[in-house]
Amino acid sequence: MTNKNFMTAQDVADALGISKSYAYKLVRQLNDEMEALGYITVRGRVDANYFRKKVCYSE
Repeated sequence: MTNKNFMTAQDVADALGISKSYAYKLVRQLNDEMEALGYITVRGRVDANYFRKKVCYSE
């Protein structure tokens, strides 16, 4: 995984070893959480730092 600001569903699938269809569900879920916190999201992409925080890659 490279240093990108946003991750695609394919990036999420590769990072977690899951199917691309399930990765899309996770991207949607994470974006919904971020929108509830007042952040602007990009459909089909998730903020890489938020992703890492939620899957316990970093604090």
